[in-house]
Amino acid sequence: MLRRFYDWMIRASESPFAVWVLGFISFAESSFFPMPPDIMLIPMSVAQPKKAWLYATICTITSVLGGVLGYMIGWLLYDTVGTWLINLYGYQHGVEQFRCLYAENGAWIILIKGLTPIPYKIVTITSGFAGYSLFWFVVFSVITRGARFFVLAGILNYFGAPLRAFIEKYLTPVVVGLVIFLIAGVFASHYIFPESSTCH
Repeated sequence: MLRRFYDWMIRASESPFAVWVLGFISFAESSFFPMPPDIMLIPMSVAQPKKAWLYATICTITSVLGGVLGYMIGWLLYDTVGTWLINLYGYQHGVEQFRCLYAENGAWIILIKGLTPIPYKIVTITSGFAGYSLFWFVVFSVITRGARFFVLAGILNYFGAPLRAFIEKYLTPVVVGLVIFLIAGVFASHYIFPESSTCH
């Protein structure tokens, strides 16, 4: 089943519609969608390594635009949509602490969290809720999301053919490792700001 799904993803990644799907997932992941764009970025770049830079550019632009939507949700709709999304993903325990830390560490929070597997939506929604500067939010989002996607694209571009051969040979361990990595990000988001934390 896993092999068939992988083959389907590779075929789908070569479709002219794949770029639009990649952009949508990257946009949505920054504000409300649970899956990261890596699920499309990796197979698309493995299938066509020379286009990895293009795919990273698309991911960066759409992720930042989606981040602005998340920011607006946190700024204008936190009591309704924002709270519902935060509760849906179980991040409510860290939002107030996150908001307090923005006063002194807003830039570092955006930069560091944007590079990690921690869901970026918690950063975007809380940035708006905390009233962090929209201008600097966009600037730091471009830096951190660009770094995240372009580093991955660089690896996929440089090791294109050998990496594809490796993935296809060790498909199950690779997929399991990726899933563990993503789950670790979700768990990390729940423990970085424990419920007992207080800010002054």
